[in-house]
Amino acid sequence: MKMHINLQITDPDGVVHDCQVAVLDKAYSNLGEIGLSISESKDLLLALQKEIISAQSQAYCVSHSSCPCCDRKLRRKGHKTIRYRTVFGDISIHSPRFYHCTCQDKIAQTFSPLTSLLPDHVSPEMLWLETKWASLVSYGASVNLLKDVLPIDKQLTAETMRRHLGRVGKRLEKELADERYSFVETSVYERERLPIPDGPITVGIDGGYVRSREKGQSLFEVTVGKSIPTDRPDRYLGLVQSHDEKPKRRLHDILKDQGWQENQKVTFMTDGGDSVINIARDMAPAAEHILDWFPITMRITVMGQYIKGLIHHNPDEGEDVARMLRQIKGYLWNGNLHDGQQVIDDLVMDLDEVETEYASIKALQKAAGEFQTYIANSAWMIPNYAERRRYGERVSTGFVESTVNTVVGKRFCKRQQMRWSKAGAHLMLQTRTRTLDGTLRDKFEQWYPRMKVTPKHPPRLSVIVSFMVSRICHFARVFFLSCLNSVAPG
Repeated sequence: MKMHINLQITDPDGVVHDCQVAVLDKAYSNLGEIGLSISESKDLLLALQKEIISAQSQAYCVSHSSCPCCDRKLRRKGHKTIRYRTVFGDISIHSPRFYHCTCQDKIAQTFSPLTSLLPDHVSPEMLWLETKWASLVSYGASVNLLKDVLPIDKQLTAETMRRHLGRVGKRLEKELADERYSFVETSVYERERLPIPDGPITVGIDGGYVRSREKGQSLFEVTVGKSIPTDRPDRYLGLVQSHDEKPKRRLHDILKDQGWQENQKVTFMTDGGDSVINIARDMAPAAEHILDWFPITMRITVMGQYIKGLIHHNPDEGEDVARMLRQIKGYLWNGNLHDGQQVIDDLVMDLDEVETEYASIKALQKAAGEFQTYIANSAWMIPNYAERRRYGERVSTGFVESTVNTVVGKRFCKRQQMRWSKAGAHLMLQTRTRTLDGTLRDKFEQWYPRMKVTPKHPPRLSVIVSFMVSRICHFARVFFLSCLNSVAPG
């Protein structure tokens, strides 16, 4: 069974061209022959892409072969062949070069029309696919994945995908406005007259570590966050703070994209680190900074493990210290900082005076001293955790811990043995966070408006009318029932 696949192209001047794209010889008695195979579909898509791009580029060059001012035919200098990378293969395009018309004052004597049409020699969807998959898995795995399902040329390598991802990341960086110390732009009077905002926004920020490729440095810190509004999609934040010059601007733009306004409550939950707190400081007038309960309880748990060993050597002193540790946890959980800090001071003093043969007493004393300093520096961020829990509010950034694992752990660390530069990791974080929260495609559609897919079948008028009628009947029924209730006795 032979199948001929033909393509008909109509030029802008109305001339029709017919060309044969492919001829398939398919059997029908074997299950493996039913339908197109992967290799056949790749060949078909590649042949179709060649004919379409060839016709489009030729029409574009013809439309630019005359002077736009005097309509004189431009002299042709020569031509060259360029390779245009697309989702369905690399296409060789005939690119002519013309002399500028004498009626125009141009610095360059010649120009190529396709240079302005195809400046990067990569199609937007190809660049989007490469960036998306390279942000999710390793460069090598991304190359193999795309080559399995698409007729992509063998010249696509991991290094090519790395360079293309870096190009997208740098373009995202250029769109950021200048950094500012404070982003509060309205006065109290102006904020009182703003519209009623949506529900509160919760922002959790934490850090992780990535293997470094620089000499003398084994690891460097990356900052990861997640913004959770009440009724809008979540957004991810990722940056290398020792490399990034605009961390606060980056967080501000994410909040603005989620519809935040300055009279809207924003809760920032952090682990108390200075580098993390500085990102959220002076960000929102109605901001609330809360210390994550998780690092508090983890420090208490570590000291509790040491105290078990102390109880084994000195039962009386160990039981007293254990009781004080339980009191500290209860006071902090209920927001009683005054009594909590007093007991912490007593705990540190008692541990310094205890006489024991316990080998880890020095480690316990050090942990208690560090905990004392940690609580003293973060006291202004410690709320009543018990009350927040009763009202269903967040007391811990467990969602940020999972965010660190999602953004950093599954791409930068763990089984990925690749080492990173700060600049490379920072650019990867920009594309990876947008890929994970689903905004990478939106950004490409903003850069290339023609990428946006329009609905193939818009709603028909009858569907719209029936929907409006149903809503009118619903509101009429509600109004009728409310009138009955208002005149009913009692």
